Amino acid sequence: MNGIKTGTSQVEILLVEDNPADVRLIKETFKDFKVSNNLTVARDGMEAMAMLKKEGQYLDSVKPDVILLDLNLPRKNGFEVLEELRMDPDLRRIPVVILSTSDSEKDVMKSYDLHANCFVTKPVGLDEFIKIVMSIENFWLSVVKLPPE
Repeated sequence: MNGIKTGTSQVEILLVEDNPADVRLIKETFKDFKVSNNLTVARDGMEAMAMLKKEGQYLDSVKPDVILLDLNLPRKNGFEVLEELRMDPDLRRIPVVILSTSDSEKDVMKSYDLHANCFVTKPVGLDEFIKIVMSIENFWLSVVKLPPE
C-alpha cells in the first residue's frame, strides 16, 4: 500500500498513546489532513499487540499502514511493543514512528536498535506539536511508499 492514496482508499494509522490530551490533539490534527486516513487508538502496549495480532475482541482489526508509538505506556512499554513487532514476520514491515516526550539519547539509540523507522520528540507547545504531527502526515502518508500488505 502506498502512502499516496487515490480514490476512496484510506491510510490506516494505529496510534499507541495513553495520554488522552495527546490522543485528542492528534485526532483533531489528522482530521484536517490532505490524505484520507483512519486513525485507530490503542491506549497501552497490550491493547496495541492484541489489535495487531487480531486477538480477542480485535478479530476484525485492520492492519495499519503506519504505527505512531509512544514509549511510556502502561502494561507493555513502547520498546517491548517495537521488539515484538520486529520479531513477527506478519508485522515487522509496518513502519513505526516513535512519538515520545523523551529526548534521551539512550531512548533514541534503543529505538533505532529495535528498528524504529524514526524517532520524534513531542514538543511541549501546542503549535509545535501540531507542526510535528503535520510533518508526520506529510512524510509518512504523502511521500513515502509504504510496504504492501
